[in-house]
Amino acid sequence: MSITAAPTPIGSLDQLSFDNRFTAALPADPDAGNNRRQVVGACYSRVEPTPVPAPHLLAHSAEIFDLLGFDTDLASNPEFAAVFGGSTLLDGMDPHAHCYGGHQFGNWAGQLGDGRAIALGEVVDRNGQHQTLQLKGAGPTPYSRTADGLAVLRSSVREFLCSEAMAHLGVPTTRALSLVATGGMVMRDMLYDGNAELEPGAVVCRVAPSFVRFGNFEIFASRGDIDTLRTLTDFVISTDFPDLAAGAGSGRSSPERYAQFFAEVVRHTADMVCEWLRVGFVHGVMNTDNMSILGLTIDYGPYGWLDNYDPDWTPNTTDAAHRRYRFGTQPAVAQWNLMQLANALYPLVGEAEPLQAALDGYVPYFEAQWSVMMAAKLGLPALETEADRELANGVLEVLRLVETDMTVFWRRLAIVDTAEGIDPAERIAPLADAYYQPSEVTDEHRSATSEFVERYAARLRALGIADAARGGAMNRVNPKYVLRNYLAQLAIDAATGGRPEAINELLDVMRRPYDDQPDREFYAAVRPDWARTRVGCSQLSCSS
Repeated sequence: MSITAAPTPIGSLDQLSFDNRFTAALPADPDAGNNRRQVVGACYSRVEPTPVPAPHLLAHSAEIFDLLGFDTDLASNPEFAAVFGGSTLLDGMDPHAHCYGGHQFGNWAGQLGDGRAIALGEVVDRNGQHQTLQLKGAGPTPYSRTADGLAVLRSSVREFLCSEAMAHLGVPTTRALSLVATGGMVMRDMLYDGNAELEPGAVVCRVAPSFVRFGNFEIFASRGDIDTLRTLTDFVISTDFPDLAAGAGSGRSSPERYAQFFAEVVRHTADMVCEWLRVGFVHGVMNTDNMSILGLTIDYGPYGWLDNYDPDWTPNTTDAAHRRYRFGTQPAVAQWNLMQLANALYPLVGEAEPLQAALDGYVPYFEAQWSVMMAAKLGLPALETEADRELANGVLEVLRLVETDMTVFWRRLAIVDTAEGIDPAERIAPLADAYYQPSEVTDEHRSATSEFVERYAARLRALGIADAARGGAMNRVNPKYVLRNYLAQLAIDAATGGRPEAINELLDVMRRPYDDQPDREFYAAVRPDWARTRVGCSQLSCSS
């Protein structure tokens, strides 16, 4: 038996090796300029990040350092901040911005593209998987339109923290390697009310196996550029869906293979949205250009977690009037977005039936996944009976009776005593901690809650499920700590005020979202009343 030695950690960025499959295999924009323009017949444009005045590392992900094989000492090397702030390029990098289109708020928007994201290149991680390193906020690209391609500290802190918090929750997501302050100032009008101000700039390095979106396919289909559409789709299947690429079929560019590819994307997307609902996450801007082909949560802009359970809540100020992207519509919006992807792939498949069949499978697949997820949240083995399904729907109705914190409620439900003979008022007493306005809880509310909990307790007794085992199982799927908007805002305030270590302090809490952390109860509390309407703590703009 031979033992393979662990790879030597990368102690210098000069040791970083790039294997840039995307730019090597796909057509490039022949124009090397950085002027804003329509890019035709190309999957990307080569463009270099804009150097910044004084790059300084504010935070990094230890887990992504480990994944990429980086020595921990790299974080203190000034070269690291220079590279991942956009000021220095390494040998082997091939910086570029993707060309894509998209439907925004239900309307076709034409060419969009990476307006403030520049991929530096691809590396191979410790597991042998390719990872793209992408800077967000590193300056203008041909796709920036009227924008400057930069990012401010507050939005960058939110992106960095949420990428990692979601991963620790077990939600499919892009990751974040680092957060670098640029030393420069950026003009932003956060509320779009004419009161623009200079703010500190920052750059996040995002990490994912691929940053390809639904919109990458839509742009070529919309232009009738079927050759480039086919080239892109073949590349994505071969690199990111290897089981399909190696499977039996009538060839690499076969209609059957494209239909199978779409069916896989349908399932990945349903899985992702189901996980959002499990933890109470609202993406806020589910445009097709923000939908990952791998089913990863991508582009953390005006996102939010439900504090009080409200399926109609959206964190996006731009979406406040119509609430297209509110919490409760996310499954339906995902299905609509998948339909747009199916339309884009139709020229490759040549007939609607296989794509429609895959799309028709979305609802039953999602409902099956939702059923498994809700059973786990309730501590049940499955939603086996109609009564079980009524419990799953009933708990959501209880959450809506009065302003109730979703995260706290689920954790408190795990400690409800389900033994026979418990006084109903005593049984529901643990749930009181989840109410935002205890004085508004009427006898009617208490009665409805008690009726649900009595049915729930009876079902658990009938199944012979002990409270200790149930509570442990529930706490493994119902987080105690989520990245509430007000917590992120407190970290932003601290970092802006000269205490960037607050970012790492919050990240450290989010590393163990399902564990009791007795010295960190502050982070598990319901949203304080002062945060109800404060900017950054409730709704956010796309500039947030």
